[in-house]
Amino acid sequence: MNRQLKFRDDGTFVIVQFSDVEFLDEFDYDPETPKDDAETRALMERIIEAEKPDLIVFAGDVIASNRARDPIHSFRQAVAAAEQSRIPWAAIFGNHDSEGEVPRKTMHELQLQHEYCVAKPDPEGVNGAGNFLLTVADKHNHAAAVLYFLDSGDYSPIGHRVGGYDWIRRNQIEWYVGASRELTKGNGDQPLPALAFFHIPIPEYNDVWDFHICYGHRHDSCCSSPVINSGMFAAMVDMGDVMGTLVGHDHGNDFWGTLHGIRLCYGRSTRYVSFVDGVRNDLLPTGARVIRLKEGERRFDTWIRQNDGTVVYEQPEHQPEGRKVWY
Repeated sequence: MNRQLKFRDDGTFVIVQFSDVEFLDEFDYDPETPKDDAETRALMERIIEAEKPDLIVFAGDVIASNRARDPIHSFRQAVAAAEQSRIPWAAIFGNHDSEGEVPRKTMHELQLQHEYCVAKPDPEGVNGAGNFLLTVADKHNHAAAVLYFLDSGDYSPIGHRVGGYDWIRRNQIEWYVGASRELTKGNGDQPLPALAFFHIPIPEYNDVWDFHICYGHRHDSCCSSPVINSGMFAAMVDMGDVMGTLVGHDHGNDFWGTLHGIRLCYGRSTRYVSFVDGVRNDLLPTGARVIRLKEGERRFDTWIRQNDGTVVYEQPEHQPEGRKVWY
C-alpha cells in the first residue's frame, strides 16, 4: 500500500500495538486452538473499532509457526482483522515467527502483498527481515514524526558460545543511524520525534525496571533480553530522535519506564489463552497498547485497552529494588 501516514486535523496520530497474537490455523492438532484464534481476532476487532487508529502494528510473534501446519495461512488469518478494517498496518517479527519451515524473509514478503500493509522492503545489506521506517506527515505534507521498525531476530546464532535470544546487529544499528541522520538533516538539523518498534526487549529494559521508577507489571521473573548488548540503546541516545521503544515478547510484562530520556514500553499480550508462559491470564488481561502522538511535540501518550473494554490510563508505580545476582 503506497499511502502517506498523516496526522489528523486535530494534530494527533493513534497507533494500536497488538503483541504476540501467535495465530495457528484450523489444521492445528490442539482442539482449543480455533477457539483461541477466534477470540483473539474478536478482541482485535473490538479494539480497532473502539480506538479507530491511524496505524496498527503487530509487534512480533504474529504466528506460532512451529505449531502451525500452514504458517502462510496462519499469517494471513492473524492480520485479517487489520486488513479488513482498511486501516494501514505493519508487522515486525519475533522468535516464534521463524521457528517453523517458512523463513521470516518470506513472511516479510508476504505482508508486503497485502493491500493495506504499509511496511517497506528491506534495505540491502542489513540483517534480518522487516527493517524499515515510516514517516508521519503534517498538514503541509512534511515529515513530522518517524516510526522505526527493526527485526530483533530469534535465537543466538552462536549458541555454542552465547545462548539465549538474538540481538539487533551492528549493520541494523548503522542503518538506523544513517536514516536518522538524513531525516534530521532534512528537518533543519533537528531530530524528528520518533518511536522504535521491535519484538525482543533490549537489555536496558531490565535496567529500567531494576534501578528506576516504572509503571506497570513485570510478572515474568525478568525481561527476556539477549545476553549481548549490541548498542542499539546507545545509538538512540546519541541520535536524539527516539522518544520511546515498544516491544512484546514477555507476555507477563506490560510496564514502562524512562531511561536517559527514552521511554521503554512493553505492549500487552493480545492472545487469548488460559496460561501465558506460566502466568495466569487473569493476572494480566489480554489487550493492546495504544500510543498517541501529537504533531509538533516530543512526547506521546499511551494506555492499555483490555479484553473487557476497560481502558488503563494509570498503571501501578513500581519502586526500584536493585538486582539480585546469583552465583
